[in-house]
Amino acid sequence: MPSTLARLRARAFHRQSGRCFYCCCPMWEQSMEAFAATFHLSSRQARHLQCTAEHLHARVDGGGDSQSNIVAACRLCNARRHQGKAARDAAHHKEYVERLMRRRRWHHPWVFERLLRSGGG
Repeated sequence: MPSTLARLRARAFHRQSGRCFYCCCPMWEQSMEAFAATFHLSSRQARHLQCTAEHLHARVDGGGDSQSNIVAACRLCNARRHQGKAARDAAHHKEYVERLMRRRRWHHPWVFERLLRSGGG
């Protein structure tokens, strides 16, 4: 039986139509191989776009595992939000990612070449 967090992640994934909360790129939840084949990606590339559960309000700051606090985010966006000494809050991170996505400076070039050009974003 899946954990509460896994169920909340799956709900968020479907609520967001399989797109990352931050960068709006398509993500995979079940089959990395199928996702990689669809977008002609290597396993290494597809791994960056695995769906993760992202706490809008971090657990260390009192945020819990609730539907209103969990969104689906790709592995890359989730990890980069928490890099450095102080993580950005979710709203500021979303603005930051959107700004860099418009300039094609967030993901690796293959995201823009393969996912977004093919109608993935």
